[in-house]
Parts: sequence; structure tokens; C-alpha cells
Amino acid sequence: MLPKWLQRMTWEEFELNLQRCGVVIIPVGSTEQHGAHLPLGTDTFIAKVLAEGASERTGAIIAPPIWYGWSAHHMVLPGTVTIRPEILAELLFDVIGSLAHHGAKNFVIINGHRIVNIGWMQIACEKTQRTLGVKTVIFDPAYMSKEIVSKLGFGPVGHAEEIESSHMLHSYPELYHAERVLDYVPEPKPLFSADPRFQGDTLCYVPSTMEDMRKSVEVAKGTSGSPSRSCREKGKEYHEHLVERLVTVINNMQEG
Repeated sequence: MLPKWLQRMTWEEFELNLQRCGVVIIPVGSTEQHGAHLPLGTDTFIAKVLAEGASERTGAIIAPPIWYGWSAHHMVLPGTVTIRPEILAELLFDVIGSLAHHGAKNFVIINGHRIVNIGWMQIACEKTQRTLGVKTVIFDPAYMSKEIVSKLGFGPVGHAEEIESSHMLHSYPELYHAERVLDYVPEPKPLFSADPRFQGDTLCYVPSTMEDMRKSVEVAKGTSGSPSRSCREKGKEYHEHLVERLVTVINNMQEG
């Protein structure tokens, strides 16, 4: 089955597919620097390819991706576009509201931009459930892969690190520039981690300042982590784990 992209359907095809499946996927990412070896659209590409994998197996409709996120800390490098979180929350609410008006009741929001996007997504999704009577879940790869990343031996979540890089190497090898890979592993910060696997005490995440980002820019052109350890085979296993989990989420929504 081919992925069912909303923008490729007529209105009649949308209506028919919604009746058959009843679930709409909304991929959300960002347009921001991802080091020298990955494209600016990495986060959105990741959300998009996961949506396609699940749609092929379930028939779920995929809405056009939201290619922008809250990326103020990445404005340190050219090409990054940042949108205020309050604007993004309203945008997502309006997208869900429009599709709910046409009969959609179940939504899966795929977050390709990790923890930075989650706060405003939660605000938007709570509002849709409270005011529109729909069911909305947030599918975040970093949270939904805690089991598999440890099994694969991946290091901590960073930025354009071996996890994202392996996933992109598997999914979009033509966009992965191995000859430009640079590593930068920052010193651990006491009582702070943005990795969902971290078992110690930690402060809640707050996006970095541009000044904080300058070290990774000077050393590794924006990378934080070890993309030199990326592996296509591990990226494939990681991807398949996430698609399987996403299919389970969609099936559970279909079953009510």
C-alpha cells in the first residue's frame, strides 16, 4: 500500500480514506542546522518517513508536514528558521480543527524535533481534546525508542548525533554527507540531561541560548554527539522499531 498523503487526494478520496481508516497523522519537525553532514530539514524528514512507513501498513492519512519548529537556539547558524511556540501551537490547533470539521476524530502527531517541540504540542493537543472532542496523541521518537537505542548501543541524545545520523543514513542516504562528519561530545552538566533514557536526577529541559551553542559550532559546525559512529544497519533497526510502535498506536486508536 502506498502512503496516503492528504495533498495528493481529491476531496472525495479524502472522505473515503477517512471512513476506511479514521486516523490522521501530522508530521512535525523543524528547519534548522544539523551540522555539516545532515540537511536543514532533518527533523521533518524523520517525521515524514515514519509517517509513510505507518501509512503503508495501516492506511492512515498523512497531512502535509509542518516544516518549522521552535529553533531559536539554532539561529546561531544560517538556514535555520524559528517560529514562536505560541504561533506553532495555534497552527497545529487550526490544522487539527480543520480536519476535525471534516470528520476526523483521531490524530497522531509525530514530533521529529525532540523535546523542544513537546511543550507547545501538549498545549495544542490538550486544547483540541477539550474543545473539539477529538483524540490526539504525540509520538516522539526519542521517548518511543528508549528500549531499542540502548540495545543498539547508541550514545546519549544530542544534535545530529549517531541516532539521528543513523536514521538519516538508512532513510535518506543521498542526503547524508559522510565526508563532512564532525564529532563533539560536550562535558556533562551536573543534574541536567535531555535524554529520556537518563536515570539520574535532572533539571527540566530549557532550550539553550545561542551563546551556549557557539562551542558546538566552533568545534563541530553545530553537531553535538558522535555521528562518526552512525551505522545504516542500526538506523534500519531503529526505524523499523519506531514504525512498529507507530502502527500499534494507530491500531489501538482504530479499536477505540
